[in-house]
Amino acid sequence: MQFIKYIILFYSFSSVAQIPVTAKFINKEELKAELIIDIDNFNSEYHIYNNTLSIQKNNKTHNYSNIQLGEITSVNTYNSLKINVFYKNFNSVVILDNRLTEIVNINFNTLQPFRDITNVSTGYDNTIWIFNQNTQQLELFDYITNKTKTKTLPVNSNIIDMYSNYNYCWLLTGSFIYAYNYIGSLIYKLPNNGYTSLKVNHGNLYLLKKNQLFFKAKSTSEIQEIKLPKLLIKQFFVTNETLYIYDGEFLYHYQLITN
Repeated sequence: MQFIKYIILFYSFSSVAQIPVTAKFINKEELKAELIIDIDNFNSEYHIYNNTLSIQKNNKTHNYSNIQLGEITSVNTYNSLKINVFYKNFNSVVILDNRLTEIVNINFNTLQPFRDITNVSTGYDNTIWIFNQNTQQLELFDYITNKTKTKTLPVNSNIIDMYSNYNYCWLLTGSFIYAYNYIGSLIYKLPNNGYTSLKVNHGNLYLLKKNQLFFKAKSTSEIQEIKLPKLLIKQFFVTNETLYIYDGEFLYHYQLITN
């Protein structure tokens, strides 16, 4: 009987214990870019240089520039057939295809009700997630009908970062990390303990704090440090099980391993 109790205690502990995450170095490459946006499953590389968005794939390069809209604020490539480029100073979003040809140009200054947009990310079908500073709400906006399909309750904190896929949207604010589903319902809410950037891959969260990366598996609320050598982390992102870190000069490739 006592032996059975120990077995139960062991499995109970194992089910909640953290799984250590380490990063195994693969290689590094020299890279000249102001920002690297993504490397997708097809090894297409998305960069910004001199306010021009570029895709490099199979030794071919496609470029997009729109000087009339000023500086690019953010680019989301989750759906490579409907890439969204956000220009905050002009309150506008441009949707591009996989050759960086314009599909739709959305000027929120001309739409009613007026929305002051601070963050943009990909949604499903013909939608994008937008954060409306006027109402402090996250909206799922259909850019074909120019209508909001759903919106969340107001978020009373400054928005630091935002990430989404077809089914969920994550907000990193000064106070909390929020996760919403595609109908705007809150899935979970965690305190932000100093994180300044957020990425998501297969539902797992990757967070940056003071030049160190952290990991939260989708099945737990525990956040743990990823074991890495000391690097300047200017940017990072994750594609499948590969972690990319850009220090402004080199792009480092690491394989993520859970022990």
